Amino acid sequence: MRIIAGKLGGLLFKAPRGRRTHPMSDRIKGAIFNSLGSIEGLSVLDAFAGSGSLAYESVSRGANVVVAVESDKRAVKIMKENVEKLRIQNQCKVVHANVSSWSSNNKDQMFDIVIADPPYDVPRPELLQKLTRHTKDNGLFILSWPAKTDLPELNGLKLEDVRQYSGAQVAYYRK
Repeated sequence: MRIIAGKLGGLLFKAPRGRRTHPMSDRIKGAIFNSLGSIEGLSVLDAFAGSGSLAYESVSRGANVVVAVESDKRAVKIMKENVEKLRIQNQCKVVHANVSSWSSNNKDQMFDIVIADPPYDVPRPELLQKLTRHTKDNGLFILSWPAKTDLPELNGLKLEDVRQYSGAQVAYYRK
C-alpha cells in the first residue's frame, strides 16, 4: 500500500494480511482527502484504523496530531512498525484498543476530524453515535458505510454530503 500525496506521498507501507481489516481503496481515500482541502495543523481520529492508511495520509497532508485506534493485535503491530519506518512517531499515536472502550476512557479527547471506517459486516450505529463526542464544534465526522445500507442518523451532527462509490458511500457530517 502507499501514501497518495503530501510530504510522504509515494511512500509504501505494510498492511495486515487476511480479511480482518478492509483497507480503503486509494480512490476513496484520495477523494476524501481532496474534498477536505488543507488539513494543516488539524487533529484527526482514525477510528477502526486497520492498516493505518488514513492516519498516515492525514500526517502526510499536514495533520498535527493523529490517533489511530485498532483492536486487532496484528494490525496494531504492523501500524507501529509503519509509524517508525515513516518517522511520524511525533504526529501519529497508535492505540491498541476496542474503539468503544477507548472512547469511554478518553471522553474529553476532541478532534477536528473523526474518520470512522467500521467493519461493514456488523454495522453498529450506537457505537458511531458514541464516537461523535470526539468531534470538536464545527468539526467533521466522516463515515465510510456500505453502499446499499441506509446511513445512520447521528444526533448532534448535520449530514452535509454523501458520495457514492462502487461498494461504499462516504458521508460527511458536521458538528
